[in-house]
Amino acid sequence: MFIPFNKPYLPLSSMKTIMASALSGTIAGNGRFTKKCHRFFEDRFGFGKVLLTTSCTDALEMASLLCRIEPGDEVILPSFTFMSTANPFLLRGANLVFADTLPDVPNIDPEEIEKLVTPRSKVIVVVHYGGFACDMDRIMEIAQRHHLWVVEDAAHAVDSYYRGKPLGSIGNFGAFSFHETKNIISGEGGLLIINDENQRQRAEIIWEKGTNRASFYRGEIDKYGWVDLGSSYLPSDTIAAFLWTQLNHFNRIQNRRKKIWWLYYELLRPLEDQGYLKCPVIPDYATVNGNLFYFTVSSLEVRDCLLKHLKNNGIQAVFHYLPLHSSAFFKNKYTGPDLPNTNRFSNCIIRLPFFYSLRNRQMKFVVNKINDFFLTR
Repeated sequence: MFIPFNKPYLPLSSMKTIMASALSGTIAGNGRFTKKCHRFFEDRFGFGKVLLTTSCTDALEMASLLCRIEPGDEVILPSFTFMSTANPFLLRGANLVFADTLPDVPNIDPEEIEKLVTPRSKVIVVVHYGGFACDMDRIMEIAQRHHLWVVEDAAHAVDSYYRGKPLGSIGNFGAFSFHETKNIISGEGGLLIINDENQRQRAEIIWEKGTNRASFYRGEIDKYGWVDLGSSYLPSDTIAAFLWTQLNHFNRIQNRRKKIWWLYYELLRPLEDQGYLKCPVIPDYATVNGNLFYFTVSSLEVRDCLLKHLKNNGIQAVFHYLPLHSSAFFKNKYTGPDLPNTNRFSNCIIRLPFFYSLRNRQMKFVVNKINDFFLTR
């Protein structure tokens, strides 16, 4: 038996919808299916303004432009994240200030943020790892007191909540990913949520290459031109058509993925009770959205041995992430404090296969092999 780490969910209706897009006469961005996707997110989650993008990275690049990042501005963010969280701000000339995670949850620690604020601080970027909410009340209180922007990297966090509020809706801006490893996919793709009403018009201009073209097509102006910085962040309407099919299956996808998450959790609890591993800690303000399943082991050595054992049994599990502050690209630039929780999570996390069509018997096989590893050592 071979169990891959990921297998994209591709309903047959995807082909029909893509063909409908192709035959519509317009497959460039901001077409019929783009508008359908926008309405879905605005109606379902109450987002005031959303814009589809070609990736979550592009959504974060738009956020960096909307925050008017300039060389020398400081951006506080976790080191335990993908480089796409950092690159958009670094490209605008920001100085990256890395904060440690909480001891028991791989999300940014608000107390560490507080210690890192200086007169040059401009933005706090939070990452809701695995779809689990960061402590947003505490983070927003710090941001408001110091007059800082807050950007939610919610790449993992579609349909996840903080005290009943959808993630992505709390900071000034939020960014989702529709990469093929996520819950809802379009191969590549993303979404920017604009919660600051004063930034909505400018966001649309940045999205449309720095032009007021969208206003022109709505008949609000008689011609359009170049009015601000921007780029081509909007995806083809064919990509939006693929995404629209996924959104039509939203409840089915989410229900199945949440069942997978909870079955893994229940199957692994006995090993946690025996002290072999630690299952995810779910803060009382957070929800499970079925994005990924991870657990932690006691050391880097145990992690590597277990990954090798799983691979030898046809199971494709992975670790996650290499810390940004000690990466080959950034380590010679980093002058901040040690980040012990970040380093521990990086060394000790294992992510298990997780996808819509994963069967219960496959999950039980995975957990049986994990049991074999610990109980025969």
